[in-house]
Amino acid sequence: MDGELTPAELTVLGLLVEKPRHGYELEEVIATRGMREWTEIGFSSIYYLLGKLRDRGLIAAADASRATGGTSRRVYEATAAGRRACARAAEAAVAELRPVYPPLLVGLANEPAIPPDRLRDALDRRAAALADRIAAVRAARAAQPDAPRFVRALFDHALGQLTAERRWLDDYRKGDR
Repeated sequence: MDGELTPAELTVLGLLVEKPRHGYELEEVIATRGMREWTEIGFSSIYYLLGKLRDRGLIAAADASRATGGTSRRVYEATAAGRRACARAAEAAVAELRPVYPPLLVGLANEPAIPPDRLRDALDRRAAALADRIAAVRAARAAQPDAPRFVRALFDHALGQLTAERRWLDDYRKGDR
């Protein structure tokens, strides 16, 4: 196995380390756990990622397919090499602080180009979007009261980031008035 895992590959591989799944099950888990808050995995890319992981020997088709609604779906499971790669990559992802490049910062760096009334409108739209996102993440977390600790941690981290940004935005908007 060569190369690092991308965040999308690590996400899919990790779900298969949890238990064997077919592509549609992966989509359901990604949606249910609110994983699209922090990963860019579209439904159409799941099968592409499965192919890449399979070609690298990190996953393999399980012995049995599952019938779903009259359709047989290929179930994948992590190989021993996949489990080792997942553990290494997940540990590195937890331990290493990596820079992020949010578009918000690019916009703020160019604030002088934005007329003041349009800037206020943009900040108000961001505040409304943050409020909506916070409510959605809280609702998704509340809908899974028996979720494992690591799943609750995903929601809690997202909520921590969103509420920190909301506080920052509130302070920033106060200075703008």
